[in-house]
Amino acid sequence: MTAKEISELKTLLSAPKSIIIVPHKNPDGDAIGSTLALYHYLLLNDHNAKVIAPNDYPGFLKWMPNESDILHYDTSKDEADTLISDADLIFTLDFNALFRAGDMVHSLKDANATYVMIDHHQQPDDYAKFVYSDVDMSSTCEMVYNFIDMLGDSDKINSDIATCLYAGIMTDTGSFRFPSTSNKTHHIVASLIEKGANNAQIHNSIYDNNSYERLQLLGCALKNLKVIPELRTAYITLSQEELDTYNFQKGDTEGVVNYGLSLKGIIFAAIFIENRQEDIVKISLRSKGDFSVNEFSRAHFNGGGHTNAAGGRSDLSLQDTVEKFISILPNYKNALSL
Repeated sequence: MTAKEISELKTLLSAPKSIIIVPHKNPDGDAIGSTLALYHYLLLNDHNAKVIAPNDYPGFLKWMPNESDILHYDTSKDEADTLISDADLIFTLDFNALFRAGDMVHSLKDANATYVMIDHHQQPDDYAKFVYSDVDMSSTCEMVYNFIDMLGDSDKINSDIATCLYAGIMTDTGSFRFPSTSNKTHHIVASLIEKGANNAQIHNSIYDNNSYERLQLLGCALKNLKVIPELRTAYITLSQEELDTYNFQKGDTEGVVNYGLSLKGIIFAAIFIENRQEDIVKISLRSKGDFSVNEFSRAHFNGGGHTNAAGGRSDLSLQDTVEKFISILPNYKNALSL
């Protein structure tokens, strides 16, 4: 974002505005953390702000300060559409293509508001007047911290803002172990702790709330783990029947794909999760090094994301999706083989 754009935004934000903040569908820790952090910041500056999430999200994210203020589009469509229609500004956070907002996409496309995008995914669409896009950033939460700093308001980051930002950075960096975690990320995290983020409590709130059924589902997933050693690839499948057996709740499969990637010698991991309600198979992809799961997903599974972390979907059956995946892998033999 240029100095001119920052100056224009500061002028826009100098007087109270009606502002909507939107995360992507099926929001994760970075999406909820960044939107709530920006929400708190805008309230401090006397704006009429509202976070509208396309749909619900895991229970382990529902402890963040003022999380209960978030409006869910799928259960409050009329109210949400009115707020979107009346908005002066719309911030889209942690996504860069409007279709990622799910059923909200039509209302967002019809809005007369000025758009501001803050996001760290690759290949952003051209819908926002103000774009802060940086694929080298660890998380959108790190970018929101920088955004507030660019506006000259870093001194306004209080414990609520710091808590939300810390949660998002922690989850999107895999507790600070992913390659996108830079020295600047650590400096920001240190600043957030100084401003009131309780790092131990935040970690416990997200990672130490497992149900018995979730751990049983994890055991089922690990039992289903398959390895293709000659292509340094591992994959996991979970059928709808298996999800139902262990009383699957939203968020229960978060991070499971990383178990495949943790195997010695593996550089590419996938998980395929059957969703009969939507009649799709949801796919999460992870990699190490230069192998781009973003490009792989975009090319074959209607998705995208980052070089080392991406998502996708398939309209085929679970079995056919896995067979398609396996059939594609030899095309990447040079990148994947030993």
